Amino acid sequence: MGTSRCRLYCGKSACNFTTYREVEEMRKSGILMHISSLPSDYGIGTMGKEAYKFVDFLKSAKQKCWQILPIGPTSYGDSPYQSFSTNAGNPYFIDMDILREEGLLKKSDYSKLEWGKDRKNVDYETIYENRFKVLKIAFEEFKKGDLSEFYDFLQKNERWISNYALFMSIKNENDGKSWLEWEDGLRKRDSHSLWEFKSSHEDDVMFWEFVQFKFFEQWNKLKKYANDNGVSIIGDIPIYVALDSAEVWVYPDLFELDENLVPKAVAGCPPDAFSPTGQLWGNPLYNWDRHRECGFNWWIDRIKSATSLYDVVRIDHFRGFEGYYSIPYGDKTAENGQWLKGPGIELFNAVKNELGDLPIIAENLGFLTEDVHKLLRDSGFPGMKVLEFAFDPREESNYLPYTYNSNSVVYVGTHDNNTVIGWIDELDEDTLEFCKKYIDSEDDIVWKLIKTAMASVSDTAIIQMQDYLELGSEARMNIPSVLGGNWQWRMGKNDLTDKLAKKIADITCTYGRYERQ
Repeated sequence: MGTSRCRLYCGKSACNFTTYREVEEMRKSGILMHISSLPSDYGIGTMGKEAYKFVDFLKSAKQKCWQILPIGPTSYGDSPYQSFSTNAGNPYFIDMDILREEGLLKKSDYSKLEWGKDRKNVDYETIYENRFKVLKIAFEEFKKGDLSEFYDFLQKNERWISNYALFMSIKNENDGKSWLEWEDGLRKRDSHSLWEFKSSHEDDVMFWEFVQFKFFEQWNKLKKYANDNGVSIIGDIPIYVALDSAEVWVYPDLFELDENLVPKAVAGCPPDAFSPTGQLWGNPLYNWDRHRECGFNWWIDRIKSATSLYDVVRIDHFRGFEGYYSIPYGDKTAENGQWLKGPGIELFNAVKNELGDLPIIAENLGFLTEDVHKLLRDSGFPGMKVLEFAFDPREESNYLPYTYNSNSVVYVGTHDNNTVIGWIDELDEDTLEFCKKYIDSEDDIVWKLIKTAMASVSDTAIIQMQDYLELGSEARMNIPSVLGGNWQWRMGKNDLTDKLAKKIADITCTYGRYERQ
């Protein structure tokens, strides 16, 4: 057994699985729910008391993993997969009650503001309008205290935070416009222009540094609490970065941009049965030749950062490392794109040579070729299996559980899929009948599918919180290629019951994903 799999599951650099008990402990399960979906009184989930309650629920339900989505600051469209930075944290997740307990806020600073009228959905526009007002009040109070830990934080994170804070400060000064629309000196990072701006906006730059200081202070405490209670955090990094991000602004040579810093081509997916014109993501593509010349240092640094932030890292759109879909910049659809070769195993060999074996999950979904399958095998990373993809009776499927190997992570559905109840409502009659036949059930399909995933040979099983709550399409997290209305679902304050925890725990133990007491 390779050490990469070993580290994913037990956190050690090398192990010998010699007893049944040790092998049984390989099997585990967890719940997929983003921080934004946690309950709170202030419009969106945070790293406050409800996050700690969720960890307690996971422990009670015998779950060893909490999978979340990317935690970077979101940009236009509110997608966690389109962030202003690959390194920074989302200011929305900073808990204001904790800031109050630290003496940086008064309750009245935020309790009387509007945070959205619907507790079941995030109102991003309202949060954007008010959250930074509150954080700036906290910042003014923060500056009066001891700043030694703050300056230590800046020093430890110098490789990214000064550029990010400057990026956000310039963006703020330009009414949120993309860096591509800034005046030439700032857009092209002329050293004098940058010095001049920073000198005249020192306080604003420091504000954005403060926000990150508080984010990571709260994140590290939450992660430690989870780990101390036997829960590992599975984090997520998108393969691509947003065009309007600090990384593209700072390192334009690493991306396919022309002499005017405009993308030559952008990322997406070709047309298929689900999307007749394909998916146009709009992310700039990597200049892989330049990355290769630099020894893939940018990627090594990115993955190193992610593995320090999370216990396990899921890399989104893994197939893009073998071959990626390139769409001419300016096209309105993805129909005119072409497949180009990616760096393949060369990139992951460079990462391994520098960082050793790492706890990584490969999101190997979508259009898969034999070359993609080979890349996954060569990497040694566990891939993903999704039951909602399994039951088309017209063709063979490698998503049916009898085709799995143990080095995999099984889901009923992911954040890009409908909930089980919503999925059932959309199924054609033949697919629904095959699903019922396979799971040997005419009713209670949600829980039968959960049990099917839990019973599989996959070392890890991850279930969406919405499916444990038996919710319909109204709770779907994301509809790919649809702009607006996504990433909004929130859990109710009373949804996590002892009865539900006991039911999940019983299934988990029944299928050997937790040691029976």
